Amino acid sequence: MRSYRIGIDVGGTHTDAVMLDEFYQVIAETKAPTTTDVSKGIYHALKEVVMNANVPLEQINYAMLGTTHCTNAIVERKRLNQIAVIRIGAPATLAIKPLMGVPEDLQEILGKYMYIVEGGHEFDGREIARLDEEEIYRIANNVKGKVDSIAITSVFSPVSNAHEQRTAEILHEVLGDELELSLSSEIGNVGLLERENATILNAAVVNVAKETANGFIDALKQENIDAKVFFGQNDGTLMSVEYTVRYPILTIACGPTNSLRGAAFLTNKSDAVVIDVGGTTTDIGVLSNAFPRQSSLAVEIGGVRTNFRMPDILSVGLGGGTIIQVFEDGSFQIGPDSVGYKLSEKALIFGGDTLTATDVIVALGRANIGDACKVNHLSKDLLQAIYEKMVSMVEEALDKMKTSADPIPVVLVGGGSILLPEVLKGASEVIKPANFGVANAIGSAISQVSGQIEKIFMLDELGREKTMERAKQMAFEEAKIAGGDPGDLVIVDIEDVPLAYLPGNATRIRAKAAGSLKKMS
Repeated sequence: MRSYRIGIDVGGTHTDAVMLDEFYQVIAETKAPTTTDVSKGIYHALKEVVMNANVPLEQINYAMLGTTHCTNAIVERKRLNQIAVIRIGAPATLAIKPLMGVPEDLQEILGKYMYIVEGGHEFDGREIARLDEEEIYRIANNVKGKVDSIAITSVFSPVSNAHEQRTAEILHEVLGDELELSLSSEIGNVGLLERENATILNAAVVNVAKETANGFIDALKQENIDAKVFFGQNDGTLMSVEYTVRYPILTIACGPTNSLRGAAFLTNKSDAVVIDVGGTTTDIGVLSNAFPRQSSLAVEIGGVRTNFRMPDILSVGLGGGTIIQVFEDGSFQIGPDSVGYKLSEKALIFGGDTLTATDVIVALGRANIGDACKVNHLSKDLLQAIYEKMVSMVEEALDKMKTSADPIPVVLVGGGSILLPEVLKGASEVIKPANFGVANAIGSAISQVSGQIEKIFMLDELGREKTMERAKQMAFEEAKIAGGDPGDLVIVDIEDVPLAYLPGNATRIRAKAAGSLKKMS
């Protein structure tokens, strides 16, 4: 029996959808405008791609979604959970309160119930103080009925998460198992404040993740599709609905990573720079062994500094809808504002009144879209200068993302990639694959499931070989929880960094397992 899968990716301008068969061949593809209510755009794209594919609905077994819902909720400060924040670290961490440095408007929403209790660990695993369990019980009774999600952060919990686990047990005992808990040891890296911030944001978007998942499942049901649902996460792999609700923060920045994975699949290139040109921005990322290179820097989300894993993506304010301002003295400015999904009504070539990057390439004869007669009056010299500046913006960004001066293969994807030429400085070759316009949706559809752990281990306890094996097993378990097929999982990345400043021959190990989706029963 044949098997099909749907991949959908939500961008700032378009929501792309594809239908693939069991051999990952594209059966149908579509682009729908991203709507203010993101769910409507998803539904329209889903409905259209199902209609265009014209395959038996009962043979559609999987549906994958890369979504911006959680990112938008944080940036727009909307639909966030009522949360409590518990930091385990008194008396050592009383000097700086939770949410320090977070924008005031977000502090007002998320900072209503904040507590610092005694407990936590030193960098070598010794207790700073015993966990004040009585205080945890008191907090649990105090927030009962007032919050629906709690963020728990303990000092050096990546070394020892015992106090976070015990706190979770008490909270579930008092408040019930339905309450959503976010533990920092499962989300961020060692730094306390950034890890705490990431955990708070994770707790804040749980309801958004639930609503998105339920909305997507309902949309599929409306089309009479009974498919297993997965969400894109920001390392270029997938996770189950249950895993998504537990770690919704991992959906942030999944769009660019879907494009990278799609580019790797479409070109069979495992090491390359991928330039994804959309309607609003150009996102540049690096493929390493067919997966996105991870960022080693702290990342800001909605003004909040965090340290959980994120792809290394450089965004440039250039896309198909980028607004070009021309001044009286002949000078011009490219972006950063964009007409976004209103390109088809605002651009000159579509009868609008705004000069966009798309108008520039049409006027120069580099693309055949809309009505070229509407841009014939523009100065070709001026347009050429604008175009050369557009290209140089991308070439400069490409240079920043490379780790050596040597030319490297470049893959162009995204509907806006028509803006760029076939030759770029710093590129050994420029490849624009078939289906380049929906590479992000393809990346969502073909992705594997993964699980990753990053933890500090003491080699003196088990020895190096057994410790590495333990880290791998932990990664396998995470991948299984995320929806991976246990018989198909392999370790795709492992690194260990010795920590000379810690006793016990400590090392930080990051292990990642990936594999196929669990087979449909």
